[in-house]
Amino acid sequence: MYGIKDYVSRAKKFINNKSNIGPRKLSTLMIYATDLCDSQCKHCNIWAKRPVKYLSFEKIKEIMRSKAVSKDTAIGLEGGEFMLHPEAMKIMEWFKKNHPNFDLLSNCLKPESLIEAVKKFPPKRLYISLDGDKETYQHMRGKDGYDRVIQVIQELKDIVPISTMFTLSPYNNFDDMRHVAEVCKKEGVDMRVGVYNDMSFFDTDDKAHETGIATKTAEKLIPNYIDGDKDLEVKEGINKPIFTDLTDSNFKEKIPAIVKEFKENYDFLVLYDEWRKGDLKMSCNSIIDSLCILPNGDVPLCQNLDVKIGNVFNRSLDEIINDKETKKTQKHYQHNCNGCWVNFHRKYDVVLHRMFEKYFGKGMTEKMFGKYQWEADRKKTYAKYMKETEAEFA
Repeated sequence: MYGIKDYVSRAKKFINNKSNIGPRKLSTLMIYATDLCDSQCKHCNIWAKRPVKYLSFEKIKEIMRSKAVSKDTAIGLEGGEFMLHPEAMKIMEWFKKNHPNFDLLSNCLKPESLIEAVKKFPPKRLYISLDGDKETYQHMRGKDGYDRVIQVIQELKDIVPISTMFTLSPYNNFDDMRHVAEVCKKEGVDMRVGVYNDMSFFDTDDKAHETGIATKTAEKLIPNYIDGDKDLEVKEGINKPIFTDLTDSNFKEKIPAIVKEFKENYDFLVLYDEWRKGDLKMSCNSIIDSLCILPNGDVPLCQNLDVKIGNVFNRSLDEIINDKETKKTQKHYQHNCNGCWVNFHRKYDVVLHRMFEKYFGKGMTEKMFGKYQWEADRKKTYAKYMKETEAEFA
């Protein structure tokens, strides 16, 4: 969970980058170190990518030497499944010694190796995936890994801060969200709610924000796909019909009340409904100071669009983000794209706009970031919108 210091630090970098006066600095850098994954998720087909690609330990160290990366740049290590990277332990050891401000993302299907790594080289925060109860988990992720996730939570929650990540998708619903929230409350860990999006890197199938009932096509067959864990073999008979809540006309009313006990989730969900209907519009500012690097070295403009601004095997990260064409592309999409509801980008935009609006008013916020609206009534403030929404669906 980000605190006020994190947001202040990020605001400084955003202002620096927007001014174009000096070299750009990154607030957040997500390193997709490998696309190898031992899950078989319906909502993400990264596990089907072949040939498998890696960012080597040496390449990651080279990236970290970039001038754009400062000591308070938040680094995310993920995949695929990061723990399947052949140099995972070496990479984590280096980060613990040289850049402790790093987070680790995992599916927890290899609990012993994950627990060992976190105990030896604890990240600032551990993010783990849990998208429903035991039956939904297996249906959605293709593996019977629910108990392993619970094992990791129980063994590591007193060692490192944990955020359990729930993605509302065409393969689960609000009952599953409620279940995960109850697990988090029981175990005393944080919960982060996200929404399924069409993200190029993850090769998604169903159309986000439009799919009423999951329409997953035939399972992808991967030649020589070896999981190496017979305990997680997919069992026959698990084909749970899911009636997703993603497009429900009573979306806001159905959001579980328990979600309000975890910060920055409830407003993200109700505002998603406004965005999905086309009533919420705001600039995308996170692309100015936050990037991700894919296993093949590509640096996309954002996590959602299939727009690349460079590749770290061809140019350095500093050259890429300070390039005139990069700045031109970012400026264009910053003010002309309202096309996703991806956590990595839109949660920041929501926080940015609501905080500026709280202290400086809507008019001054629009002068800073451009015109925006939380719902159909363009003049309505965030505070008034949330007050009315909570009263209506209390």
